[in-house]
Amino acid sequence: MTLLSVNLNKIAVLRNSRGGDEPDICKAAQTCIESGCGGITVHPRPDLRHVRPDDVRALAALLRGRVEYNIEGNPFAGARGEYPGLIALAREVRPTQVTLVPDSDGQITSDHGFDLERDIDRLRPLVAELLELGCRVSLFVDAGTENFDSAVAIGVERIEIYTGPYAQAFVEGKPGVALAACADTARRAQRAGLAVNAGHDLSQANLGTFKAAIPGLAEVSIGHALIGEALYEGLAVTVRNYVQILR
Repeated sequence: MTLLSVNLNKIAVLRNSRGGDEPDICKAAQTCIESGCGGITVHPRPDLRHVRPDDVRALAALLRGRVEYNIEGNPFAGARGEYPGLIALAREVRPTQVTLVPDSDGQITSDHGFDLERDIDRLRPLVAELLELGCRVSLFVDAGTENFDSAVAIGVERIEIYTGPYAQAFVEGKPGVALAACADTARRAQRAGLAVNAGHDLSQANLGTFKAAIPGLAEVSIGHALIGEALYEGLAVTVRNYVQILR
């Protein structure tokens, strides 16, 4: 079954908007685990706009030995203030998986993947260090990306397909072309020996269609839509709904 990893960034956004400790990100993670998710995702950023380094550490203690822990982020963003850098955080907490994403402070959210032809040499030593720590490494890529052999050659084990364009096309009622691009990218990656994850704007409405088109889909990371839907139905019910779709 495809693993559901719940992204808790939006819980942290709500907490940070008021200060203090509520809502409690660890309590949210506990609820998600009890409701059947197989992993928790966070995406700390240097500007501390949502998940903070102390959250990353607290969640590591909670999740260890229970479900997968996926930390996303830009490996090229240096330390700043309380933020020690993605690789340094991975060194501290040893997550199951580190998903490398080429985002910047100016982006509201991740909106593109790596250019493997341009970025692979810069990624090589960082991937090697993460593998040495025992972390599985996934690269965030756009649908249409090719040359996955270069990613395999530096030790990458998975890709995460950026599904924002598919989700937007689904809303517009014409997902066929975008979905086909995702499916073709998944096939190329799998032929190269990579497992395939996916994420960004996946929801209860569009997830079933997406999963049906991607045989062997290993993992989906879902946060924004899931937390938004949970405002109406509750977090536990919403997580169970996603798990059921993935079954």
